[in-house]
Amino acid sequence: MEVILTKVPNVLVLKPKVFEDNRGFFFESYNCKKLNAVLNQEIKFVQDNHSRSKKGVLRGLHYQIKQPQGKLVRVIAGEVFDVAIDLRKNSPHLGCWVGYQLSAENKYQLWIPAGFAHGFLVLSEYAEILYKTTDYYAPEYEQCIYWGDPTLAIEWPLSEQPIISMKDQAGRSFKEADLF
Repeated sequence: MEVILTKVPNVLVLKPKVFEDNRGFFFESYNCKKLNAVLNQEIKFVQDNHSRSKKGVLRGLHYQIKQPQGKLVRVIAGEVFDVAIDLRKNSPHLGCWVGYQLSAENKYQLWIPAGFAHGFLVLSEYAEILYKTTDYYAPEYEQCIYWGDPTLAIEWPLSEQPIISMKDQAGRSFKEADLF
């Protein structure tokens, strides 16, 4: 596995070694020992999530203020622009975001540690995303930052107005957000 560093330390793009021939491909999508070595800490995943969305759907920017979740995100069908925003109040990167295209074709994964908000925009006709989390979903602690917040100035690759849930449309501004 190749590790690609991002502009926000601790958020990593993981590029697996893919073995491909005329029959198809094989790659190791998760190896606890290797991931822990890369992160230099012991990670324990407790939940796997599967999401399917159509083109133009923008989900996020979600996080849990209690029971924060680290996430290992990958796309198994289609392509998304995946975003993580640092919400750690003592971080020199507070409010900084990183965004990467993850796709079934490139097989990249994004490691997003606890203390970050997460969101994505579907770029293909549809996309299916799998992500592992380090803590359980707790809707009573879930929070949302407005995807188009001008302070964050996320450069979403939009070609038209995104499709957004009512909950996400009502997200708070970054300045009003609870931080870790």
